[in-house]
Amino acid sequence: MMSIRQRKGAKASEVSEEGAAQQESVTLEQELPAGGGSRRRLWRILSLTAGGAVALCAGVLTSVYLATLHENDLWFSNIKEVEREISFRTECGLYYSYYKQLLQAPSLLQGFHGLIHDNKTESMRTINLLQRMNIYQEVLLSVLYRALSVQNYLEPVYFYVYTLFGLQAVHVSALFVTSWLLSGTWLAGLLAACWYVTNRVDTTRVEFTVPLRENWALPFFAVQVAAVTYFLRPNLQPLSERLALLAIFASTFVFSLMWQFNQFAMLLQALGLFALDSLDMLPALKVTWLYAIQVVALLLVCALQFFNSMILGSLLISFNLSVLIVRRLQKDLKTGNILRRLGKLSLHVLVVLCLTLFLNNLTKKTLSLKSDEHVFKFLKAKFGFGATRDFDANLYLCEEAFGLLPLNTFGRLSDTLLFHAHVFVLCVTAAAALAVALRNLSGPPGRPPQAAGAGAVGLRPETAYNLAHTVLFGFLALSTMRMKYLWTPHLCVFAASGLCSTEVWGLLLRAARLYTPARVCVLRYSVPILMLLCLCYKFWPGLMDELSELREFYDPDTVELMDWINANTPGTAVFAGSMQLLAGVKLCTGRTLTNHPHYEDSSLRARTKAVYQIYARRPPEEVHALLRALGADYVILEDSVCYERRHQRGCRLRDLLDVANGHVMDGPGENDPDLKQAGHPRFCEEVKRDLPPYTQLFTRVFQNKTFHVYKLARDK
Repeated sequence: MMSIRQRKGAKASEVSEEGAAQQESVTLEQELPAGGGSRRRLWRILSLTAGGAVALCAGVLTSVYLATLHENDLWFSNIKEVEREISFRTECGLYYSYYKQLLQAPSLLQGFHGLIHDNKTESMRTINLLQRMNIYQEVLLSVLYRALSVQNYLEPVYFYVYTLFGLQAVHVSALFVTSWLLSGTWLAGLLAACWYVTNRVDTTRVEFTVPLRENWALPFFAVQVAAVTYFLRPNLQPLSERLALLAIFASTFVFSLMWQFNQFAMLLQALGLFALDSLDMLPALKVTWLYAIQVVALLLVCALQFFNSMILGSLLISFNLSVLIVRRLQKDLKTGNILRRLGKLSLHVLVVLCLTLFLNNLTKKTLSLKSDEHVFKFLKAKFGFGATRDFDANLYLCEEAFGLLPLNTFGRLSDTLLFHAHVFVLCVTAAAALAVALRNLSGPPGRPPQAAGAGAVGLRPETAYNLAHTVLFGFLALSTMRMKYLWTPHLCVFAASGLCSTEVWGLLLRAARLYTPARVCVLRYSVPILMLLCLCYKFWPGLMDELSELREFYDPDTVELMDWINANTPGTAVFAGSMQLLAGVKLCTGRTLTNHPHYEDSSLRARTKAVYQIYARRPPEEVHALLRALGADYVILEDSVCYERRHQRGCRLRDLLDVANGHVMDGPGENDPDLKQAGHPRFCEEVKRDLPPYTQLFTRVFQNKTFHVYKLARDK
């Protein structure tokens, strides 16, 4: 198995102040004492220049820090090419293999044709990889690598890796800008970037899963959130609005193109917009633009992916269309007293949800779409809507990444004071949002805070949006650990912007009847500065120790397996085995696979279940027939899967297969009463005994401490 080891050798007036405070902008230059316009303009230029430089430096330094960790953990510059490729674990190796395939093609046109008519990723099938997977980034990088004059001094793998780490600079810079926009001071951006780094374990995993789709997509999602935050600001100039819309569309499109789970993230975003728009907390026209951009971007991605069925049947498109249709029909939603408005709002929500489900089901039945059915089976079982024996759903349920967010996550976030700061800011802004929502429901639509009287609580649209964003994605992270990387970076943004915000401190001081502009100014700068000093004092030594710790990649068994496959099997050989291992086989050897980790296809899920019968209690004849039906010439058995101990009973792969096949599970413990004893021993154990029924069909051709490779007898 792969491991990382140490390197060898190496009052009345107060009321008037409150009313005036609602008119204040949060920008730094407007907090200056009254002076000439040239002085304000100069200060603004200096502030933007300094803030931009700090944002750029924060992004670049974070990128270098993560790239250094990657190098130090693996000794990436020193290990062999096959070891570098093996370090791209599971689906990461599969994605990188297409970049390698394009570079090895005689020409870009031939490489592109090979992706559209691929017959090596799934045996006995020709599939369009650009339709099935989100690999346009690999296409773009291969084009750039061929076009740019870098081949003589930069290996392809480094061009790929450095691009990914460069995107992390974009990610952190976008977080910096969002926090700056929300608070009016780039000090908030600096604090957000520092929290991102000190909470690295929970904010990113790019240093050990480099080609993962989310590492490509999340930087553009952060850019989109920054652009939406700017777009929602009131009183923008027409040109600024158009540029913001362009940035939102471009970032939404790229984000959607790079990650297959984009639609679920944007659905949460759309739900937040829907809730805020229904409560009259966002400008309706701007929300309409955002709905439209999401749909257009997703449809454009659908066209580029040759009308990918998972996109066509997405809930996001159905929901956004339903909202726009119902809004046109129910025009008087925001009129009447509070009871009438609550009644209309409830009806509005109900109609939108019903129409969404109707459109989604109609689309899926019309087009016979089944690409994402495993996701809904998983969600149904996860949230307690009946137990399931479905193999695919249980495969997700038993993975730690798809479980609930562990409680120790909050311990780590609390160590950096991030969680405490976030809860503080969340409570204040949520209280303000509740007050604004109640006032909007009980008054005429679109009424500004000043119309409610001096000192009325207000909440800017961009702040309201980011509040909804952090709440919704927080619930997503709590329910599914893998999705925490959508939430924790924004956690840094929201907490930092709140500590530097005039809104948050102004609300608190008004509640305590201590409000003055000077006190707000002192608090919004002193608290984050103290927080930054605390973080530097507490975590700087640890960061330096982390950067000085040198390890190296070590997985001799997998290296031996890949070398043997390259030397002893024909290039046309077809291999069967676990999804994770076969991705590495595809990358390191170029051999054809029976199945792979990109699970968003119903026929592939059926293939995977058939191949995994090698770990079930099935007779050799049945296993041989299943594998040969998929064209397999060789099958790789892994002791770590056959004798798995990582999961508890009921979640081991062999247990999932036993239950799906109607058999009782191994070992002491309860079984469902309708499960029966299997009539055959477990294949992966029995085949190693070299008994005649097995040796007639399976010949062992390679083995080491981890892997056993068997050649299948040809069909008679």
